[in-house]
Amino acid sequence: MEKRVIFNERWLPIWLVAPQMIVTLVFFFWPSVQAVWQSLLVEDAFGGNTKFVWFENFAQLFHDDNYFASARLTVVFSSLVACLGLALSLLLAVMADRVIRGASVYKTFLVWPYAVAPAVAGVLWGFLFNPSIGIVSYLLGNIGINFNYVSNGNQALLLVVMAAVWNQLSYNFLFFLAGLQSIPKSLIEAAAIDGAGPARRFWDIMFPLLSPTGFFLLVVNVIYAFIGTFGVVSALTQGGPGKATEILVYKVYNDGFRGQDLGGSAAQSVILMAVLILLTVVQFRFIERRVHY
Repeated sequence: MEKRVIFNERWLPIWLVAPQMIVTLVFFFWPSVQAVWQSLLVEDAFGGNTKFVWFENFAQLFHDDNYFASARLTVVFSSLVACLGLALSLLLAVMADRVIRGASVYKTFLVWPYAVAPAVAGVLWGFLFNPSIGIVSYLLGNIGINFNYVSNGNQALLLVVMAAVWNQLSYNFLFFLAGLQSIPKSLIEAAAIDGAGPARRFWDIMFPLLSPTGFFLLVVNVIYAFIGTFGVVSALTQGGPGKATEILVYKVYNDGFRGQDLGGSAAQSVILMAVLILLTVVQFRFIERRVHY
């Protein structure tokens, strides 16, 4: 028999949901509507001269080689951040789940990076790899590796990927660790009695049971890689050198606030929003089929 909560007061459920609905409407839906409307306009920086141009801003984007270069870079960057972040956090979670002595200290150190804002993470990694005063750059130089992300685009992209992965690692680690600890130990012990080794137990028992957690984190990490890494890029490289790290979310800011192309920037944000919605739908439509609940 299904149990359902019954409210005696008719308006109580509405009042309980209303604060979250107001926040969602004001900070999510309203800005989205404003962005769609602004993408159809051409206006100056102060809004004194506005012209309705329909889809000209979108047409210009689709003929802009720099925009497609940024889109290709975003695909590579997001794939690296999502895949590396999930793989490393899963590895750390498996290792932490097996630790007995000092487990609380080990887990605490792994959780701490989540308290660091993306912009602060970018500054920290910038200090570590600074070509003049960075301790890591100095150590790499001693073994013959010249690491200078200020002038080398590939090294700058690598550094941004590492900073973004590190900043999201704790979030993924917490969910994977919680998922591992929720798996009944009797299943693992039974597999061990049957002669299954650690690798076989992980792939045949633990990994399938972690699929709901992994699917959720995949969606979250893709969204994070596309838009949540703005602070890391802005603080660390500002899209440079030579647009080597100018991903789409930073290009929206750069063209809108620096280039004063408000209509084109709004069009970029609309396309980025549509791409994220499409990716999320595709993940729920196709990848969720392989998830075992």
